[in-house]
Amino acid sequence: MNKITREHYPASKLPEDLREGVDPDSTVTVTVTVEGLKRPEHVMSLEEIFAARRPPYRSSEEIVASIRQLRDEWDD
Repeated sequence: MNKITREHYPASKLPEDLREGVDPDSTVTVTVTVEGLKRPEHVMSLEEIFAARRPPYRSSEEIVASIRQLRDEWDD
């Protein structure tokens, strides 16, 4: 839940419709709560996240082949 609270807020800074019946020289506590936030239908677990991503590591054979290819390009 998104919630913002301001304590000791000057009542004189409140919007006019909120100042109704409040002494403008006093301080107030203002709490704002966001309503109607939609929650995602499905929250992925860590296992699902890890399963969905590509493996970040290459095999040693792939690394050696890549280095050889780069070395061959330098020789040209």
